[in-house]
Amino acid sequence: MQGTRVYLVRHGETEWNNSGRYQGHSDVALSSKGRRQAELLRERFRHISLDGVYSSDLSRARETAATIAAPHGLEVNTVTGLREINFGTWEGLTYQEIIARFPREWEEWRQDPGNRIVPGGESFQQVKERVWEAFNGIVRQEKGRSILLVAHGGSLRTLICAILELDLTAVWRFRLDNTGVSIVDCYDDKHILVLLNDTHHLETLGGPDGSGIL
Repeated sequence: MQGTRVYLVRHGETEWNNSGRYQGHSDVALSSKGRRQAELLRERFRHISLDGVYSSDLSRARETAATIAAPHGLEVNTVTGLREINFGTWEGLTYQEIIARFPREWEEWRQDPGNRIVPGGESFQQVKERVWEAFNGIVRQEKGRSILLVAHGGSLRTLICAILELDLTAVWRFRLDNTGVSIVDCYDDKHILVLLNDTHHLETLGGPDGSGIL
């Protein structure tokens, strides 16, 4: 039985990742380091067969995807449903600034990320629903093929929780580094997580530093 192989990739680093600012729907470009990470990822994927490339419509994901797609002669298909969580009034703020200004809302969100809505933004349940719908639509369209999907730390976490049928409190239980690679094999009756957050292509940069969890 032939499945659909999906390579899940988090975008390269941005200056907001580096400074610990929550990006959400803000369209923050890749930093010079993020572009170098994407170039290293391009070399990793150069000899991997890809039939299609998809990304969030935000530039940090789109540019990462385009860098990887170039040697394959593939266009990037942008999908709004793959966007990062909307952080509303928290966008552009650091963790320290958020807990100082929104201590109650922050704690409620950390304890129950699935149901608590970020002020002016989304809950992780809302993110999971739109990302899961987008993902399944892509898999149906690309059935039996090998595809690359570039998105964001938060949106990919919710997707992995959906694949593994985990409660959304599990989004805090694993890391997804900038340009970390995960692999999912999709079949009609199940999805199998094959690889999670592999970053060996970053070894020449000293490996991942874990900056910017979202």
